[in-house]
Amino acid sequence: MAKAIAVPEKDRPQQGISKVTGFFERTRDFLKDVRGEMRKVVTPTRAEVRATTTVVIVTVFAFAAFFYAVDSVLDQVLRALLHALGGTQ
Repeated sequence: MAKAIAVPEKDRPQQGISKVTGFFERTRDFLKDVRGEMRKVVTPTRAEVRATTTVVIVTVFAFAAFFYAVDSVLDQVLRALLHALGGTQ
């Protein structure tokens, strides 16, 4: 990754051309870093995508069932508590 150093104000050039040159150097370094990171990217295979999708779908249904069960239990407990305290239903 690109490194930046602190330069005292007196040593820092304030000319317009140096600002533009610095911009191009920073842009070049950034694009070089992007290119290096993009080389590390690995596209998953069709089988990997299918497997992870299956895991996600199964997990979603498992959590839905869990929350349905917890909601049903809490509903029954709340109804029993309200009935015991003299409420209706």
